[in-house]
Amino acid sequence: MTKPKSPKHKPIPSKQEVLDFIRSQPGHVGKRELARAFNLKGADKIMLKAVLKELEGEGHVQRGAKKRFARPGALPEVSVVEITGSDADGELLARLVAWDQDGRPPRIYMAPWRKGELTVGVGDKVLAKLRRVQGDAYEAKPIRVVGEARARVLGVFEANPDGTGRIRPTSRKERSDYLVPKGETGGAEAGELVLGDLLPGRLYGLRQVVIKERLGRMGAPKSVSLVAIHANDIPFEFPADALTQAKKSGPATMEHRVDLRDVPLVTIDGEDARDFDDAVWAEPDPDPNNQGGWHCLVAIADVSWYVRPGDALDKEAFKRGNSVYFPDRVVPMLPEELSNGWCSLRPNEDRGCLAVRFWLDKDGNKRRHKFVRAMMRSAARLTYTQVQKAKDGQTDELTGPLLEPVINPLYGAWKALQAAREKRGVLELDIPERKVDIDAEGKVLGIKVRERFDSHKLIEDFMIQANVCAAEELERVHKPCMYRIHDQPSLEKLDGLREFLRSLDLSLPKGQVLRPAQLNQILEKVKDGPNEVLVNEVMLRSQAQAVYSPENIGHFGLALARYAHFTSPIRRYADLLVHRALVSGLGLGEGGLPPDCLPEFPGWGEHISITERRAAAAEREAVDRYVTAFLADRVGATFAAKVSGVTRFGLFVTLADTGADGIIPIGTLPEDFYVHDEVHHCLVGKRTRKTFQLGQLLQVVLHEANPLTGSMVFQLEGSGPRVRAVSRKPAPYRRGRR
Repeated sequence: MTKPKSPKHKPIPSKQEVLDFIRSQPGHVGKRELARAFNLKGADKIMLKAVLKELEGEGHVQRGAKKRFARPGALPEVSVVEITGSDADGELLARLVAWDQDGRPPRIYMAPWRKGELTVGVGDKVLAKLRRVQGDAYEAKPIRVVGEARARVLGVFEANPDGTGRIRPTSRKERSDYLVPKGETGGAEAGELVLGDLLPGRLYGLRQVVIKERLGRMGAPKSVSLVAIHANDIPFEFPADALTQAKKSGPATMEHRVDLRDVPLVTIDGEDARDFDDAVWAEPDPDPNNQGGWHCLVAIADVSWYVRPGDALDKEAFKRGNSVYFPDRVVPMLPEELSNGWCSLRPNEDRGCLAVRFWLDKDGNKRRHKFVRAMMRSAARLTYTQVQKAKDGQTDELTGPLLEPVINPLYGAWKALQAAREKRGVLELDIPERKVDIDAEGKVLGIKVRERFDSHKLIEDFMIQANVCAAEELERVHKPCMYRIHDQPSLEKLDGLREFLRSLDLSLPKGQVLRPAQLNQILEKVKDGPNEVLVNEVMLRSQAQAVYSPENIGHFGLALARYAHFTSPIRRYADLLVHRALVSGLGLGEGGLPPDCLPEFPGWGEHISITERRAAAAEREAVDRYVTAFLADRVGATFAAKVSGVTRFGLFVTLADTGADGIIPIGTLPEDFYVHDEVHHCLVGKRTRKTFQLGQLLQVVLHEANPLTGSMVFQLEGSGPRVRAVSRKPAPYRRGRR
């Protein structure tokens, strides 16, 4: 009998072979599985451990639970997900509850689950086992329900003849309505915006809701921002003790203050600004040793004088984290008595401030700086448009007398700051911002791209310099600092960016420390060309998200080693913390940091980073709803658009004239089976090879506009009212369809 041959011993796999194997697996991979796959034994396993450690150190793989490895950005094998809605075929979709990365989260499909008469639905939180099924799409197999749907539902009430009703949710993530039982309508009338509490339990059919609050008619003035406020759980009513404290506020005293009331500081903001918390001034430096240099002053409202650690105002400000700005209103971090009163640098009124003087050389390099607590009196409230017109020779009654003594020196100092900025290599992405114009009744008058002047850049660079001074000063006096940090792009995102740029015959150096200046060189190459918008969009998607943290890693986008937000304590809690630290560190009187608060800083940083993202989401949703309402009566009209996003389920497009966003579902694209190319950000027809790419210009027809959710659906011009839908779900979900 022939003895079977023992399996041939394989050599130690290369790093690339190990990496390729990990990337090919649907989930995390352990060392035991790797050893089995490559038939490694004994000492070879030690070598494998070294290879894995090296791959992890280079950022090519990430370590999960139980020392198991996966591609960077891979979801954990078991995690809590929240069911967000369903697709056109009724498949439940979910998102990772703990998702805190940049970009779009991976698409998660829920596998069927039933326990007795109960099943899972929109809003439920489920502990699930996750398995990657295709690309960045995952299947979630429920293990158990860990939290039922959120307690509150926001939507528009619809009455039924039998005394019951329905609530159509305002969130575009929720695909199904809610049932209001007879006797639980709270007197709501059809078309009203309502808040309801979910009733416990889940039988087959719609979830039941009891209406608790009527918010007015949908479409009424300010209803749009009201939806965004409630949908994102933004606190908008101040508690009584905070209001009482704010009303008792009064003028700041001169104790520990320098008198700056003779310095003609001015505030420069937008026409629609509601608060004025920063003022600027500059003059040529009189120091003969600094020929061509500048002496500058940035004064910021002294919020720390009025809001003390642990008091009622402080607790509410921390809870809010920041102000939230909508086209028709602002939800301030502080009550009006402070935000528009004692902490607003109104012209010709004495105001307490925390100010920083800094001296620049002729090339914009900072020579030194000094912080003071002071009393100031703003010489004028100016707008960006006013200042720019004055600089361009169109002065008015207000700017005429200020041109030579104030405005021209500000521009002179800014030119120096701009030279230093260019030398430093700040990332210069060009992403336009939408502005919604509304009247007093809340009706949208128009949507346009917000103009950007040199006066905007002037204030931005003055504020950046003041923020740098604050971070450096807190390090000098050894006080806690809440840094504003921005990490460089992850290795995985950089690899994707390189692949994309290579398709355009552009190269990004590999194997060296990435700097913003290298990205700027690429942006300069495509400027004013057909790929300018495309490259700007893809490069933006490759960036990490800026956050607050007491651990400094620098600010990649601004090319700064240290950076902290100091210039807006009236609307950002992070800036208030920086003010308090400066007051404590420099012995400037009352209102400093509480003792031994350093251990709290990491938690504070995480909290205010979350509230910032919450505010951004609410502001974006409100603008989307306003824009959708503005275009709702133009269904069927044709628009020029560009592709602003490419996904496996369709194309996101942005209209050229209004900046409105919407989707072209993949099922309405010309007859073909479209494959999503993630690297090149495009959909490619498998048969026709027809390609739709990020940044591509299209003519689109508005097919559907839903002001309730702020969503719009478009079709390609000439594609017809209905085209066979092509399923782009991962293979396990195609159910035999082509």
